[in-house]
Parts: sequence; C-alpha cells; structure tokens
Amino acid sequence: KHELKNDGLLGGVGDEGGFAPNLAANEDGLKYMVRAIEGAGYSTDDIGIALDVAATEFEKSDGYHMDGKILSSDQMVDMYSEWLDAYPILSIEDGLGENDWTGWTAMTKQEGHRVQIVGDDLFVTQSERLAQGIDIGAANAMLVKVNQVGTVTETLEAMDLATTNGYRNVVSHRSGETEDTTIADLAVGTRAGQIKTGAPARSDRVSKYNQLLRISEDVEEYRSPF
Repeated sequence: KHELKNDGLLGGVGDEGGFAPNLAANEDGLKYMVRAIEGAGYSTDDIGIALDVAATEFEKSDGYHMDGKILSSDQMVDMYSEWLDAYPILSIEDGLGENDWTGWTAMTKQEGHRVQIVGDDLFVTQSERLAQGIDIGAANAMLVKVNQVGTVTETLEAMDLATTNGYRNVVSHRSGETEDTTIADLAVGTRAGQIKTGAPARSDRVSKYNQLLRISEDVEEYRSPF
C-alpha cells in the first residue's frame, strides 16, 4: 500500500482483498512486490512471490493477448523464464490456458525443476483431468477447491491422486467466499502444507487464518503440516 501510494497508484481493492492498481505492464506488479518486501524490512530470501496468472482469461484463438502483444505458448513460457531469473517467484498458477495441454507440458519441462507450476483451471479439482496432466507431464501441483468438484470425497480422491504422483496440493478459497473455515481444516488435515485464501483484509479471508491460529494453539506439541 505504501509503495503504490507513493507513486500515486493506490486504487481499489479486488474481490480477494488484494490491491488493484492500474499498472502500465504486468511485470510492474512484480517490481512493486519486491519493493514492498524490501520496504517492510525483509529480503527476497525471506519472502517469495506466488502468481495466479489466470491465462485462460486473456487467451484468444490467435494467442495470448497481454500488454498490447499477442504471444504464443512458447513466448509465454520464455517470459516466465525471464521473470524467474529476475524475481523471487516460487509458484505460478494457471500460467497458460486451461486447454493448452502442449504449452503446459512445455512449461513444466522447461521450468518445473525450479518453480511450482499449479493447475487450477487446468484441473478444476477433477481426477480425470489431473490424470491426463500426470500422463503428459503437465504442471506439478493442483489447486484444490472443494465446491468446484462438488464433494469432499471427490476432493480427497483428487488430492490423493496428486500426492501419489508427486504433485503438490494447494488448498484454495473461491472468489465468492463466506466466513466458513472448512478449507483451513482441510489443509491441515490432509497435510497439504499450502493454503491460498486471499489477503488478510476482510472477514471472509481472515477467518481462515484465524482458524489456522486456533488449530496451532490447540496442538500441544508442534507437528509440521508439511
């Protein structure tokens, strides 16, 4: 907030609690994140960046429309490679379109050794789509949304399939949320090790973090959930 305000870019807040400034280019967001990390007294060795690109939203029949350019799948992957060289990025979610299987495989082969590549729109918490991704080496992690697949049983089956095949699970909220804290319990109970639940800006997001704190207080002896 401080960094954006200094540059006159402090705008609205998005649905998930994050800032939504009008930036000239997508990469500028990464630059501001690094500035914010360092401005808070930390270093990029202490804090990393996770991206949710949502590439399906700007994929058209002729390629990916981004920053006034039309990029191919290969060009998108090369762009991510450059960002990985320049910024402390730990995870990239939905870096390509939901049906760009060839692109996903290429991205995973090129960068999967040094960054978490998460499929959300790609897998939609569906075991069938996850199995297809596993077969061709697309992504190395799955975003988990319980109400996306519909039942807890199907969610656990998909998570087990991911874990069995070396994929990580990232338990996630939805854009339209309530104060229900079930996903916090799911993340701990399944030892997922990762939860995505938005900025600590609203009660529907903060409630999940509070539940994680309550769980940690209830556990007499610390046990790593990872």
